[in-house]
Amino acid sequence: MSEHERHFSTEKNEPNRLSEDLHTRKIIHIDMDAFYASVEQLDNPNLRGKPLAVGGSRERGVVAAASYEARKYGVHSAMPSVTAARRCPDLIFVPPRFERYKEVSLQIMEIFKSYTDLVEPLSLDEAYLDVTENKKEIVSAMRIAMNIRAEIFEKTQLTASAGVSYNKFLAKTASDINKPNGMAVIMPEEGEAFIEQLKIEQFHGIGKVTAEKMKKFGVFDGADLKSKSAEWLHGNFGKAGLHYFRIARGIDEREVQANRVRKSIGAENTFSDDLDTENELLKALQPICETVANRTKKAKNAGKTVILKLKYDDFTVQTRSKTVGSFISSFQHIWNLAVELLRTPELPNKPIRLLGVSLSNLEKEEIRYGIQLRFKYEEEEE
Repeated sequence: MSEHERHFSTEKNEPNRLSEDLHTRKIIHIDMDAFYASVEQLDNPNLRGKPLAVGGSRERGVVAAASYEARKYGVHSAMPSVTAARRCPDLIFVPPRFERYKEVSLQIMEIFKSYTDLVEPLSLDEAYLDVTENKKEIVSAMRIAMNIRAEIFEKTQLTASAGVSYNKFLAKTASDINKPNGMAVIMPEEGEAFIEQLKIEQFHGIGKVTAEKMKKFGVFDGADLKSKSAEWLHGNFGKAGLHYFRIARGIDEREVQANRVRKSIGAENTFSDDLDTENELLKALQPICETVANRTKKAKNAGKTVILKLKYDDFTVQTRSKTVGSFISSFQHIWNLAVELLRTPELPNKPIRLLGVSLSNLEKEEIRYGIQLRFKYEEEEE
C-alpha cells in the first residue's frame, strides 16, 4: 500500500518522541478516504477511476459523498446534485447503501478496538482513538496509526488517512493534511507554531459563516486568532469564543469518549419532488412518524418532545417543537403532535424538499456503546 506521510517535527527520524512524556496524551484521528464512494468503487469495478457521487440524482437531492475523481471538478458532499452534475457532466450517481457502509464500518471499528477501548466514533467512517495506553503496548502513536491504516487496507481494500497529536483538535486537523491515504504527526512542541499558520477556515469547528465573520474582524489565520483576548472573543462569539481562545494556543482538554449518550430518536426523508399541499405533506409525514415510533419501540424508550424539521426548496431549514407533560412513544401520539406542528403557527408557505421528525427529552438517554450511526449526507449547518 502506497502512503505519504508528513511530520511537523524538526527531528523526523525520532518517531517515538511523541511517547517520551508519559503524561502526554496520544490521540489518533482516523478518517476513511471518500468512504461511501470508495465502497461503491470497491464493490463495482466498473466505477473505479470514474467521477462518482453517492446520493441524489441529476435532477434532485444532495450528494452524500464524492469520489476523488469527482472532487477534481469541485464536487463535494452536501452539494445539491444539480450543481454537482453541472460541474461534472460525466458524473455518475449511485444510491446510498447504508447497510453495506455499516458492515464495512464495523470491520474498521473492530480493528480500532484491537488497539484500545477508548474509541469515539464520529460517524461510520471516522473516529478518535486514545492510545496513551494501548492493548499492544506500542510506545509510538505514529506506529499505531501506521499499523491501523495497513490493517484497514489489508482487510477492506480501502484507504484511510490519520492525524496524530496530543489532543483531539490537532489530531483531527492533522488527518486532513495529506488526504487521501496519508498521515501527519504534530508533536507537542510544534502545536502552537502549527496552529499559527493555519488559515481560519481550516480550523475544525469554524464553519463558513463564522470564518467570514472573523475575516471581517481581520482574523485570517491562527496567529490572528491568537492575538485576540478571551474577552474580545467571548464578546463577539459567545461561549464558542472561549473555545477559540484555547485552541489558538493548542489547548484542547476534551477526552476521547468511548460511550456516547443517545438524546433523540428520529427519521427524515428528502423528496424527489417538492411538496406544496397539505395533503402531500400529511401523506409524506405519516411513514416518517411510523419509523420514529418503530425505532422508539425497538429502543424501549419514550420521550416528551417532538421536533418537526422542515427544509424548503431554497434549502433554508426550520424546526418546530412541542413538549408534553408525559412520556410518549406510540405512532398516534407522535403523529398527532407532528401534524399539530406542521399546522402551527401556519402551514408552510413554501415548497418542502425534506421532512424530519424526532423524539427527544427521552426517558432513557442511554449510553450507546460502539458505533454512532450518523450518516453524513445532509448539508452542514452552522
